[in-house]
Amino acid sequence: MNKNIALLAGGYSGEYVISIQTAETIEKNLEGTGYNIYKIIVTRDGWWHEAGNGEKVAVDKNDFTLTAGGEKIHFDCVFIAIHGTPGEDGRIQGYLDMLNIPYTTCNAIVSALTFNKSYCNKVVKAFNIVNIANSVHLIKGEPYSVGNILEQLRLPMFVKPNESGSSLGVSKVKAVEELLPAIEKAFKEDNQVLIEEFIEGRELTIGVYRVDGYLHTLPPTEIVSKNEFFDYEAKYTPGVTSEITPAPIDDSIREQLETKAAYIYRHLNCRGIVRMDFILQTGTNKLYFLEVNTMPGQSENSIVPQQVRAAGQTLKDFYSALIADCLKTHTVAAV
Repeated sequence: MNKNIALLAGGYSGEYVISIQTAETIEKNLEGTGYNIYKIIVTRDGWWHEAGNGEKVAVDKNDFTLTAGGEKIHFDCVFIAIHGTPGEDGRIQGYLDMLNIPYTTCNAIVSALTFNKSYCNKVVKAFNIVNIANSVHLIKGEPYSVGNILEQLRLPMFVKPNESGSSLGVSKVKAVEELLPAIEKAFKEDNQVLIEEFIEGRELTIGVYRVDGYLHTLPPTEIVSKNEFFDYEAKYTPGVTSEITPAPIDDSIREQLETKAAYIYRHLNCRGIVRMDFILQTGTNKLYFLEVNTMPGQSENSIVPQQVRAAGQTLKDFYSALIADCLKTHTVAAV
């Protein structure tokens, strides 16, 4: 009997549209793989699957099932394709753990940690294998002063929501008078703000995943933006950014990138496909860690699909392998 796979898309954040695009890519590439794919849209107003006749079938959240044609459908695995909350911050994962339903991403604790940029930076810094930019962490309602921030950090600096994706609410601050407006902008997206010193260099990103117990790194990508930085417009507007895969870097740098990304993946206890972002500092060739994306964008021209193709794989085989590994790992754990 074919396995039933729930493909979760949507979410509660400004990344809703990107998540829908990600799910469309995954669904299309899982056609003909033998899995029964049920795309489920998650919103604050409800969770539902749109049946072939256009009917919206609500999810029973008591046991995460659907009832269609008089049949109750249970899911063998959940492919999470939600960027931001509640699919990337650990909330969905905690719910599925309570129901003992396997899923393709990092677990609840790892997802929550990596979604919080400041906390993740502190943990990765403790690994002592990669550089981390100096930073200040602000929490809404707690006092702060521009003067105190400037005592700790040098201009220019990035101001960003601490828990947000797709560069929403991010500003590059080059003058003192820009700092307060940038903080206020970031606080509109999140209750926490991270302010980091700017590291001049080349932006590199690399996909990492584990299948059948083996850790794999994908060919890295260099991101070259025509904008001041890789902001929301640069990420999702054609022609604004060049994404070069494989990245034109020396073998020694590539090896460092692969080694450090694999180390971070293992020691954060990641699962599924994640994408890690780094800066290769100009003049020193030191690698600076930026962040871990535990649900990276997967629309047809997104970075991870580019890297999968550059590695000589098809997206069909790649997504099928992630699901098969999820099912296998859960079966082993349950024995």
